[in-house]
Amino acid sequence: MKKILALSFGLLLWIAGPRIVIAQAQLTSLVLGHSGGAGLTSDLRRIIEREKIWEKYGLNVKAVYFNSGSVLTQAMAGGNIAASDSDVPAMLNLSVSGVADLKLVAVTINRLEHIFVVRKNIVNLEDLKGKRVAVSRLGSASDIVTRMVLRSWKFDPEKEINFLQAGNTPTRMTALAVGHVDAALVSPEGLHKIMATACCRVLADLAELPLDYARFGVTFPTSLIRTQRDTVRRILLAYVEGISIYKTRPTAAYAVMDESGIKEPTVQKELYDRTAKSLREYPIPEPNGVQGALDSLTHPNAKTTKPAGLMDTSILEEIKKSGFIDKLYRRAG
Repeated sequence: MKKILALSFGLLLWIAGPRIVIAQAQLTSLVLGHSGGAGLTSDLRRIIEREKIWEKYGLNVKAVYFNSGSVLTQAMAGGNIAASDSDVPAMLNLSVSGVADLKLVAVTINRLEHIFVVRKNIVNLEDLKGKRVAVSRLGSASDIVTRMVLRSWKFDPEKEINFLQAGNTPTRMTALAVGHVDAALVSPEGLHKIMATACCRVLADLAELPLDYARFGVTFPTSLIRTQRDTVRRILLAYVEGISIYKTRPTAAYAVMDESGIKEPTVQKELYDRTAKSLREYPIPEPNGVQGALDSLTHPNAKTTKPAGLMDTSILEEIKKSGFIDKLYRRAG
């Protein structure tokens, strides 16, 4: 009977999710949500896992994948995850709409990274009018960013484009390859695969846009930052150290690419160079990047919300002041 009660209690704790932070074997447990495929921050997270950096800082992090940013936001709004390291725009949308009280504590990538890929029958921008454009789900980052880019090209996304909810990058690429859609955002690590099908071409590399944009970063409920500040600090220490390993040890990045099936050395180097350039060794949220993300949101409150009210930079500022980042890169303090 005691064994049955113990097992039942353990199951109850698991179902309760991140509302309960459990210390077991001196590790603090929490659930981290993320969306998007391999590459970019997914590779960073896998390096942190491979190098056992979570454990180094007394953490037991369970990373849970969601196939779109809109599903990720539902999990955050419902309290099923304690933090997100993906889809900053969708997380900001939760805040400005009043659904959840969140704070952005780190921005690991402060620019757009995806590539706008079209079928070869689309020769110029005007050819996009009336075409089918794939997004993961309505309200996700892929949807928000796609509409923002289309507006910058003088399209009215609501009237001139047909949007299809096609899922994450791999499913969008499949839809492109077979001709179910005419255009979609493709993540950098998927570009070589879609180009190999000879169906499509690159219309625009969004990384080349002169725009600060808080695309990937770490978001927490404000209440958790207030009540478990040390846990948040240790998570940020792990991310900062993981970034330093990615930027200074290319072989670690190549190892996680191998695991995800990207084995061609030239492709690995191209992806590594791109991501290493984008990852920020001091990933503090900045007003310009947050404002760029706010400008892409359609909720009316986004127009009047100030970036400072959505950020908490104090913990990363403390980490930098301590000399931690300089030590990682072997710089004199």
